[in-house]
Amino acid sequence: MDFLLFIKALVMGIVEGITEFLPVSSTGHLIVVGDLIHFSSNGKVFEVAIQLGAILAIIFEYKHRFMHIITHVGKEPATNRFVLNLAVAFIPAAIVGLLFSEQIKDYLFNPITVATALIIGGLLILWIERRQSKIQPKVMHIDDMRPKDALMVGLAQILALIPGTSRSGSTIMGGMLWGIERKTATEFSFFLAVPVMIAATGYDVLKHLHDFTREDLILIAVGFIAAFLSALVAVKALLKFISHKNYVPFAWYRIIFGGLILLTWVTGWVSW
Repeated sequence: MDFLLFIKALVMGIVEGITEFLPVSSTGHLIVVGDLIHFSSNGKVFEVAIQLGAILAIIFEYKHRFMHIITHVGKEPATNRFVLNLAVAFIPAAIVGLLFSEQIKDYLFNPITVATALIIGGLLILWIERRQSKIQPKVMHIDDMRPKDALMVGLAQILALIPGTSRSGSTIMGGMLWGIERKTATEFSFFLAVPVMIAATGYDVLKHLHDFTREDLILIAVGFIAAFLSALVAVKALLKFISHKNYVPFAWYRIIFGGLILLTWVTGWVSW
């Protein structure tokens, strides 16, 4: 296998792991970075498959919580409600994704769409954080969430189907806008990512299973491991950061990054 292609897969995995749980759009970054380094694999399956590596980082980080869920579901009201909340939040984007995933990939997976979504999302984060500083959240802990709260997060997650919007960004900001405390919204977004990305990965891999080559599998393995390790670092860093700060720096990052992409496109510096 081409060693340069191996390095590109490694880079893509690191980018995925770092950005998956930050409100900056991992898909958007993969599209932009992949375009810049001229990386291509089996359609979009590579990008989806390595996201599972990042998701496993969440399972590892919260292994005790997941073990508690497995052993107490059906026996403990709080655990039952938590599982119900995940199911309720999962359904809206799952339905829309199944109906329109091909159209979204065909028409929206490009750097210009990503840049536009990054900027709009950044402006929304600034507005929501400013609003959050003036109100008292009504849901302070993840176990206090009701199915109605989860549904609002799930509806916000539909926006994440647009590349550049950010799954974590839409769910976290959607939760905060609804009145969920910042850290609680962040952790619920982490947990919600698990069924969402396992379902998305399974669907895409099974759909394109007959197209895989040995090289594809090697590239996915490299990206998968890189995403897992870098996501572990990113998750710990994000939880520590938001314990004392807000998401405003990420908003400005989105606006600047998106603006640079559009600037290079308009001036012709980069042929997107």
